[in-house]
Amino acid sequence: VQVVESGGGLAQAGGSLRLSCEASGSIVSINAMGWYRQAPGKQRELVAVIMSGGSTEHADSVKGRFTISRDNAKNTVYLQMNSLKPEDTAVYYCNADIARYYRGSLISYWGQGTQVTVSP
Repeated sequence: VQVVESGGGLAQAGGSLRLSCEASGSIVSINAMGWYRQAPGKQRELVAVIMSGGSTEHADSVKGRFTISRDNAKNTVYLQMNSLKPEDTAVYYCNADIARYYRGSLISYWGQGTQVTVSP
């Protein structure tokens, strides 16, 4: 199983970026998919999570600015980031809870991370 992020880069404050993350390989089902971020010198924190049924949670710091969504047919999760702030600068990681076998246990997989840098 591979989890691969794309879409990071440089944006100005007030701008937008869209992150994508695709899970591929031997996958029977995916439960939660989420985005985390880690800024230099800080702990990794949850940004947003979406369940297979579509329910979502967003961190207070991004509510109203970021939106998580997913395409179950493509095993892909997205993070639309609007009204970006310099404090959103971090490496963004995708996480997916994946069952590789029928009635198998869920295993948490992480992507390699994608850098998001927001300039003032």
